[in-house]
Amino acid sequence: MLFNTVQFFIFFIITLALHYAVPRGLRKYILLAASYVFYAAWNPLFIPLLLSLTVIDYVAAIWMERVTNPRNKRWFLILSLAANLWFLGFFKYYNFLAGLTAQLTGLDPNSLTFSIILPLGISFHTFQSMSYVVDVYRGEQSAIRNPVDYALFIAFFPQLVAGPIVRAGEFFKDFYNWASPTPEEVLRGVLWMLFGLVKKVALADQFAQISDSYFGSLATHPGPAAAWSGTFAFAMQIFFDFSGYTDMAIGMALLLGFHFPVNFRRPYLAFSVTDFWHRWHISLSRWLRDYLYIPLGGNRGGSWKTYRNLMLTMLLGGLWHGASWNFVIWGGYHGALLSLERIAGRKRFLEQPSLLLYPLRAVFTFVLVIMGWVFFRAATLRDSVHVLGQMFSGGWSKAGNLIPLWLLGFAAIALLMALLEEKWELVEQRLPRGPAWAYVMLIIALLFSVELLGVEKAVPFVYFQF
Repeated sequence: MLFNTVQFFIFFIITLALHYAVPRGLRKYILLAASYVFYAAWNPLFIPLLLSLTVIDYVAAIWMERVTNPRNKRWFLILSLAANLWFLGFFKYYNFLAGLTAQLTGLDPNSLTFSIILPLGISFHTFQSMSYVVDVYRGEQSAIRNPVDYALFIAFFPQLVAGPIVRAGEFFKDFYNWASPTPEEVLRGVLWMLFGLVKKVALADQFAQISDSYFGSLATHPGPAAAWSGTFAFAMQIFFDFSGYTDMAIGMALLLGFHFPVNFRRPYLAFSVTDFWHRWHISLSRWLRDYLYIPLGGNRGGSWKTYRNLMLTMLLGGLWHGASWNFVIWGGYHGALLSLERIAGRKRFLEQPSLLLYPLRAVFTFVLVIMGWVFFRAATLRDSVHVLGQMFSGGWSKAGNLIPLWLLGFAAIALLMALLEEKWELVEQRLPRGPAWAYVMLIIALLFSVELLGVEKAVPFVYFQF
């Protein structure tokens, strides 16, 4: 079930109604059943996989809390992480590694690879589960004793497929101290859902048609105008698509009484690559920081070790997105940019620049990010090199631009709204507290946008493939 379908909204309304209709003690069973129905709607064959990982980490955390010998405790952690990484590695990286082995040994790749279907949301729920067992090992989180409670934490349907990656402490703080959302939170939850739907249906899917057309047939779209506009279209698509999904997830969770962390904070307004990663996919950025970068040594041990740790973290972050050299290069590219900003002086890339300097810094950062998106979107490394070459090939012609003027106009409106939100947080904070007529008018405008700009067929979210 796609979030942007009538079928899903019917499912969510029924779940929401049942959630509040039954006694409080039964609500977790309603939510867990709904979550497994949601997961099974995609492919019921992977339910045993989700259950297996849930049981493994549930048992490992309890045993880690029970044993007193640090060595035995470490073994339970290793077994839990190994199980998660084995499942993740097999489904996401086996064919990549098998193909690489075939190239090195001269074997037929078809003799080593399989036709593997990627389980829905495996990258997200494994990271979420691993953060839990690591927190229990560190003593930062108590092991959850009720298996239903833990199963709901892993399978909770609003963020099961594409995040945000929620920490156990965040989830169970709301779960064990649940309170009905306030009227203001209900209004905010509805707005999050509608803004997410507009981002996806009215903007992401429109830009997707352009980026798919360009990257699907590079030879028919030569020249820098086509390369820049096609890549810009993908930059818009992936932002509106992914942030649209997480906005809807946050809104749904809020209506159910759960407070999820914000996952995007207007990343294309970033004034440095460091600032960009403080704004883009925030839950993954902090996961990589807390469970990879800091354990590797962080910024301890001198500059060169810091750069090494940054590069390793971003390389693995790129590989997390998929088994492809393009993703590895994309991660390494951002790791190199982050390292260069550290070399130049990290403080200046964290502090807000002056009003005159900010637009220049923001545009320059956006261009760097767009160039990185080429590796993320292109089908092969050869295609990535071709697109980058076209970007700087000279001979600019407006005729090569692939984005219609009206769509650029909507992107400009979105930029203006982002600037206003950056300054005053109108939607996130002020509008739900404002006059009813303003709230109603905004809802009407959002629904009209969906009806006016929505494409006929529901398009899957980009991050469903990860």
